[in-house]
Amino acid sequence: AADRKLYIIRKRIENRVTNLPIGGKKDFYIVSLSTKSIIYKGMLSSLQLRRYYPDLTNNYFTGGLALVHSRFSTNTFPTWSLAQPFRLLAHNGEINTIRGNRGWMEARESVLSSEALGDIRGIRPIVEKGMSDSASLDNVLEFLVMSGMSLPHAMTMLIPESFNEKNPISEDLKAFYEYHSILMEPWDGPAALLFSDGRYAGGMLDRNGLRPARYLITHGGMLLAASEAGVMDFEPGDIKEKGRLQPGKILLADTEKGEIYYDGKLKKELAEAKPYRIWLANNRIDLDEIRTGRKVAHATENHDRMLRVFGYSKEDIEKILIPMGTTGAEPIGSMGNDTPLAVLSDKPQLLYNYFRQQFAQVTNPPIDPIREDLVMSLTEYIGAVGSNILNPEEGHCKMVRLNHPILSNAQLDILCHIGYKGFNTVKLPILFEVSKGKAGMQEALTTLCKKAEESVNEGVNYIILSDRDIDNTRAAIPSLLAVSAVHHYLISVGKRVQTALIVESGEIREVMHAALLLGFGA
Repeated sequence: AADRKLYIIRKRIENRVTNLPIGGKKDFYIVSLSTKSIIYKGMLSSLQLRRYYPDLTNNYFTGGLALVHSRFSTNTFPTWSLAQPFRLLAHNGEINTIRGNRGWMEARESVLSSEALGDIRGIRPIVEKGMSDSASLDNVLEFLVMSGMSLPHAMTMLIPESFNEKNPISEDLKAFYEYHSILMEPWDGPAALLFSDGRYAGGMLDRNGLRPARYLITHGGMLLAASEAGVMDFEPGDIKEKGRLQPGKILLADTEKGEIYYDGKLKKELAEAKPYRIWLANNRIDLDEIRTGRKVAHATENHDRMLRVFGYSKEDIEKILIPMGTTGAEPIGSMGNDTPLAVLSDKPQLLYNYFRQQFAQVTNPPIDPIREDLVMSLTEYIGAVGSNILNPEEGHCKMVRLNHPILSNAQLDILCHIGYKGFNTVKLPILFEVSKGKAGMQEALTTLCKKAEESVNEGVNYIILSDRDIDNTRAAIPSLLAVSAVHHYLISVGKRVQTALIVESGEIREVMHAALLLGFGA
């Protein structure tokens, strides 16, 4: 309870300083404010630390655990505040999904409430601005723990393991992961993590297993986990057990009870804490299992005209669409692209062409098809998230499960006419009056955002943005612009996670286009 009060005090101080009209406030950072742990950090080498903080050499200064992280900064410019460890964890690796994780966490703040923390509006934003990927993960982990969630529960929710034939897990644990994937997307990327709240200390690997982590346990009851073997010297006879952490697995020590918990026991307790399997079976809808007698046309009226309206070229059809349609796979092209950047071109461009993929090239090993099949999934859940996701309950499972994020016309028709209680759909046009030009598009976007907000207020949890009704007076708003405008507007009014956004457009033709739509809110 004392640490929870200190957490609230610290967050309020940070917010107050952020809002002060003074210079240098970016350098303000509270390292630790806790009754259980003290954090020492600096832009120092390991050997310099004890000289900089003399209390570390004091014989009277003892502790039951220590977390040490020494490395060079790779993806962010080195600063004192970003030196590790943070308040609860030390993280070696990258979080490749970080922009999405931060964005959705901000969107989710509107439906977060906690009995333990009270009104959380005074401690928002949960994720501090201008910090590293590791610091953002630490912010969310700290919030979940302070809200009453156990440390292993929060870690397992944020960084779930993969499961398949090579890594079989119980049905109860599958249901646990499925339930939590509805509430929180994985913070994914190659990572080895060590974490502690002052009582528990543990280690964990990401589900890809792309970072090393070794551990050993001595006969004297000491547990050592590190990114490589040989960090500390022990006599061979003193070592009771040693091994390496497996992908997605946890090893945890309880300093109060003097016990070590292995992954199997921890996950079993988490999976059996609530009837997740029953909740999912009673509430979740699998779109592939719904049958309908409705006939859905797959042909497009005025096909040739629509190709010209949406700017399709002969290359789009012959090199992209036909290969995808015949092989069911993304077409393979050349290694390079020597066409001018969209921003430098004097030819009309799709909005999609102004974007490029961003990734951490420095330390990411390539993902081969074998590993990709083992650790990645296209399964997605769409629908409205409940108003209190921190309290496990059956109502959070009212979702539609998709085996992949691309819908056929038949599946979209089912979603439009879904008749189950608690599932409501509306289709909004993403069109504007051609005669009004730029002003007409701006007016249409404003109207679209307002209609989306009204729909959420009316209980609609599936909004379909469609340019199907394009005609000789109304042109399509670029689908990426429309979905991102609605997405960010709903975040600004605190109503984004209460609905799902689905895009129906004649503009989408490449895998990159679908990825961008998903990245910007669909």
